[in-house]
Amino acid sequence: MEITGAVALVTGANRGLGRQFAAALLERGAAKVYAAARNPESVDLPGVVPIRLDVTDPESIREAAEIAGDVTLLVNNAGVAATGGFLLDADLESTRRQMETNFFGPLRMAQAFAPVLAANGGGAVLNVLSIASWINRPLLGVYGATKSAAWALTNGLRHELRAQGTQVTALHMGFVDTDLTRGIEGAKSTPEAIVRAAFDGLEAGLPEVLADELTRLVKASIGTAAPAYLAAA
Repeated sequence: MEITGAVALVTGANRGLGRQFAAALLERGAAKVYAAARNPESVDLPGVVPIRLDVTDPESIREAAEIAGDVTLLVNNAGVAATGGFLLDADLESTRRQMETNFFGPLRMAQAFAPVLAANGGGAVLNVLSIASWINRPLLGVYGATKSAAWALTNGLRHELRAQGTQVTALHMGFVDTDLTRGIEGAKSTPEAIVRAAFDGLEAGLPEVLADELTRLVKASIGTAAPAYLAAA
């Protein structure tokens, strides 16, 4: 997927990693960047086209697909996270909220924009996932489950969209220094480094980008006798 000349839409583009995705697209020569957010007035990046979008609202997604009918690259970045494991969420409210955004959001976006991408030559989808797709601890237990589901979704979409020439790339990484990880201790990558790795991989045609060393180690461990997801924290 060539970013120069592409028309991209980034969900959750008003801050953090999403804002960096939008900025990097402009730097790499994208022809147009739709910066999607629930409140488009919160988008403060010069050069982008703010667009109203709530990935948990099917009608909002439908309207965005009509407005952004020239998109050739969809970046599914919007996400939410809440700390805590499965047993703490007795009423499942947090589980449902995170699943609606992190799994059903990208699913609905893919359903709405697959015809758009097909009409514009195929293009690409970049799904922002996580090291938590493969390793799950109580700190982010439910979040990890949503990213595991989104990984399965991404792998399935790759096969479903192959016939129309749409590239599907998964991005996995550990903690990134954004609002989402504020208050969480541990090493964190910069948004700039993660986005650079993501777009380098996308342009190289990679189906999966492992954007930091810890993520590469965890993924490599899955097929071993001591996979990282079985190890105590």
